[in-house]
Amino acid sequence: METDKTKRTLTLEAIDPVEIFGPGNRILEALCSYYPDLKVVARGNEVMLEGRQQDADDFASRLDMLTERRKHKTSLTPYDVEDIFGGESPNDRFRLSGDSVIVYGIDGKPIKARNRTQQAMVTAYFENDLIFAVGPAGTGKTYIAIALAVRALKNREIRRIILTRPAVEAGERLGFLPGDLKDKLDPYLQPLYDALGDMIPPRRLQEFMTDGIIQIAPLAYMRGRTLDRACVILDEAQNTNLGQLKMFLTRMGSDAKFIVTGDASQVDLPHKEDSGLLKGIELTKGIKGISSIFFRKEDIVRHPLVSKIVHAFDSAEQGNG
Repeated sequence: METDKTKRTLTLEAIDPVEIFGPGNRILEALCSYYPDLKVVARGNEVMLEGRQQDADDFASRLDMLTERRKHKTSLTPYDVEDIFGGESPNDRFRLSGDSVIVYGIDGKPIKARNRTQQAMVTAYFENDLIFAVGPAGTGKTYIAIALAVRALKNREIRRIILTRPAVEAGERLGFLPGDLKDKLDPYLQPLYDALGDMIPPRRLQEFMTDGIIQIAPLAYMRGRTLDRACVILDEAQNTNLGQLKMFLTRMGSDAKFIVTGDASQVDLPHKEDSGLLKGIELTKGIKGISSIFFRKEDIVRHPLVSKIVHAFDSAEQGNG
């Protein structure tokens, strides 16, 4: 049964909104980070809320607490927000359960973990800064990763999303494709655009990409960068060698989350043994802050035939081996 939805307007009486919201609304943003499913719009001394009744009621109560606290302090800080929640962070407060919505799609459809392995990936995201998610096609590895990144962006936990893939098939053939470099590379990055398009309205997505808040680029473009306050996803990582994987992982900056996804059975490199994905997982095994999630054929969530197709091809390869 879906929770009741509400629209509500709160009014700040006899106090300058800046004293509560903070310069650049940074106090308000800190408060909003505790309510990922609540739409909050501040205009003048009014705050418009749209979402679950329980969230709206709790938000109003916490805002009253901040207003009361301001009467006894020169100014508020984001630490005051954390204080009124008993010292817990937004991630502590919303540790997604199996039924929790990660983010809502543009059609209002909730996007959530659909099986135990996807839920394990969601849990690992909140408990680690680097996640490897490995398994066959159709298990939702990349989709869940992007949903988590979009959620973090909406909750203001990060400042940007960076999505990357190795353009393995490009090679010398890239020059024969029409258009500029972006046109040549877009076909390799299309699955990432597709997932984002399910979660962010087209116009808003274009604005994010124009402003650099969401970046999609081939892996080679990551060299030399330091990626902080970002959720960075490396997709199709089975097509990286160990050196490329190391280059990517060492881009991690402060307050960053890295997610590496791949299917070790679909290596497109000329020599399959050059793939660095499983080697990288083995080398980093046991390091605190790194988690590896392994999907199985049983976790496939695409068309029911996909699972049977994967099983048939795997059986044939094993027979030839």
